Amino acid sequence: MTVFHLDDFLAGWIGGASSVIVGHPLDTVKTRLQAGKGYRNTLHCIISIYKKENVTGFFKGLSFPLASITLYNSLVFGFFSNTQRLISRYRYGDGRHPCSMLDLTVASMLTGLVSVGVGAPVDLVKIRLQMQTQPVLAENFNLAGNGSVPLRSMGIQSQSLYRGPLHCISTILQNEGIQGLYRGAGAMILRDVPGYTLYFIPYTLFCNWMNPDANASPHPCCICLAGGLAGSISWVTATPTDVVKSRLQADAVQHRKYKGILHCIVQSYKTEGIHVFFRGATVNAIRGFPMCATMFLGYELSLQFLRSF
Repeated sequence: MTVFHLDDFLAGWIGGASSVIVGHPLDTVKTRLQAGKGYRNTLHCIISIYKKENVTGFFKGLSFPLASITLYNSLVFGFFSNTQRLISRYRYGDGRHPCSMLDLTVASMLTGLVSVGVGAPVDLVKIRLQMQTQPVLAENFNLAGNGSVPLRSMGIQSQSLYRGPLHCISTILQNEGIQGLYRGAGAMILRDVPGYTLYFIPYTLFCNWMNPDANASPHPCCICLAGGLAGSISWVTATPTDVVKSRLQADAVQHRKYKGILHCIVQSYKTEGIHVFFRGATVNAIRGFPMCATMFLGYELSLQFLRSF
C-alpha cells in the first residue's frame, strides 16, 4: 500500500492560498509592530497605516506570499500527513493506524524543522516588502554616530528600495549572498519546531473532542473552530521568537543592528524591556483564528473532494 500521497500537498496549497488572503492585512500590522517604530499599540498601528498608505498599505507584499506561502503550506501539510502515515506504517504495520500523541509530536516537530528551508526566504522577502514604506523612507535616516540626517539633505530620493519580490530577492543575493535569504532562519527554527507542535496537536485534540466518530468526516464548523483555536494558541505562544525573527529579517532594510539571535534578544530587552517580546501577541491571536480556520477548512474540504474520485 502506498504511504506517500500527493493529494495532501495539493490540498495544503489550496488551504494556504485562502489563508494568505484572509490573514495578510493583519500580518502586515504584526510585522510593523514587531520590527517597526512609532506605533503605540495595535489600533494605532492600523490607523497609521491606513492614514499614510490607505487600504493598499495592508496588502504590501501580498503577491509574493500568495505565490510562495501557498507552496510553503503545501509542503507543511503534505510533509506532516505523509510523515504521520510513515510513522504509523513502521510502528503499527498500517499507514492508516491512528497516531499516538508521541507520533503527532514527532511529525509536528519534523515538519517545523523541514519547513524552514522554504519558509525562511519566503518570510524574509515578505517582511522586507512589508517594512518598505515611503513615509518611513521620507523621514530621517540614522547614520551611526551622526544622529539623524534628513534624506533630502543627502540628495536621496524618497523611493522604495525594492521594486517587487523578484527585485528584492536579486538585491539580497547581490548584497548579502545566499545566506542573506536565510537571515533569521535560526530564530525561525526556534519558533516553528514548538510552534507546529502547538498547531497540529491542539487541532487534532479539538477535532476528536468535537467529532467522537473517528470514521466520520468532521463538520466544517468543527474544522473552523478547531483550526482557529489551534492557530491562536500556536501564534500567541510563538510570539517571543517571532519578534526576534522579524527583527533579524527586517534588520538590513536600513542599518544592521543585530549580530545574531542572542544579540537581538539582549539589545531588544535592554532598550525596550521584557514586554517587547510580546509585541504583536494580540494581533497574532486575532489574526491566527480566521487565518488558520480558513487554512484547515480549505485543506480538509479539498482533501475530501480530491479523495472522492
